[in-house]
Amino acid sequence: MRPIRPMSAVRRGRRPGRGMSSALAAVSLATVLALTATACGSGDNTASDGSSGATAAPADGKIQIPDDLKERLKERGIDMDKWKNGEWKDWDKDKWLREARDFVNPIIKDLWGPDRMRDAQQPPEQPVADHDISGDAGVTDPTPQPVEAAAVSTPYDASSPASGKLFFDGPEGSMVCSATVVTDPAHPGKSNLVWTAGHCVHAGKKGGWYRNLVFVPSYNNDGLSEAALQADPDKQAPHGLWWADGALTSDQWIAQGSSTGGQGAPYDFAVIHVTPEKGGTGASLEETVGAALPVDFDAPATADISTVTATGYPAAPPFEGQKQFRCADRPGRLSLKADDPTMYRIGCTMTGGSSGGGWVAEGADGKPALVSNTSIGPVKAGWLAGPRLGDVAKGIYDAVSEKFAK
Repeated sequence: MRPIRPMSAVRRGRRPGRGMSSALAAVSLATVLALTATACGSGDNTASDGSSGATAAPADGKIQIPDDLKERLKERGIDMDKWKNGEWKDWDKDKWLREARDFVNPIIKDLWGPDRMRDAQQPPEQPVADHDISGDAGVTDPTPQPVEAAAVSTPYDASSPASGKLFFDGPEGSMVCSATVVTDPAHPGKSNLVWTAGHCVHAGKKGGWYRNLVFVPSYNNDGLSEAALQADPDKQAPHGLWWADGALTSDQWIAQGSSTGGQGAPYDFAVIHVTPEKGGTGASLEETVGAALPVDFDAPATADISTVTATGYPAAPPFEGQKQFRCADRPGRLSLKADDPTMYRIGCTMTGGSSGGGWVAEGADGKPALVSNTSIGPVKAGWLAGPRLGDVAKGIYDAVSEKFAK
């Protein structure tokens, strides 16, 4: 989660209109940036020109790069063979791919070994001074009381099977966020879709796509200590490593997103499509973990939600990033900008690394549904905020689903 800089409260923004075209809402699939609050640790895969920003993954699990993308990468002086052999570490601005259509994430087998995963604890944002931005009780509700994060019961694949940890590389090194397996309307019961924060996949207005994005469902399934996990590294990834072969976030995040200050936070969400590093039996992510959450895009008002539960892998002190925690609280409202949608806010002591983790509430059918994700929070942990999901989020979700429908 990213900390926010001091700012005064503003009038409550209205939600995007229901009539907004999903295509317009989701044309950008590229940007995810780390927030500076407590959320982090360290859409459509079709670009506006109609080209693909995703890569197709055949049954063997190897990510194939479309010819048009190969040509664009070549124009930028990027050779995929050299990339896999270490050129991805070159973060020169000319090599840092920013545009939605230029997302590329080729599998580099064994890159994310046990030690590298265990040592990755850096959120993508930098902490800033705490500040209470609840200045207008009619728009932004009073700051909630902190809710102590509770350890999720183990094994995680039994108590929280849709949750997992997201690993990726940025200019400052290896970083971490949290993420959630969600259903795919194009593949009922066989989803390969994962929901996270935009800032966990793209650096926003001053950066580009993060690299080597890997989702690990039920990371450290038995909740072992860091020492115990080091002694038994096989426990880290009980369901394998799943590489992102497609990603999408909002145009708003790409244009406004910042690691500090809360810019772009009301649109700080992303959907990624994954494929297993080692191929395997052909089973989908949902079939492998045995769960996937539906997403509720008819975001209810805070008054209509009695309790929301946020889950993640907080990595900033006092947490170590190796275990799963959650907070449950009744959400209030948080308004950052008059023209932007109001966000949800709950009391929670989770820190950086929990960014992107799913917020779950009771859906219209009485069953659990994902209604938001962790986006921002203060430096001194005490609350978290997440975007309300409406037409923009649905456009991104539908676009990624449709891209991989065949």
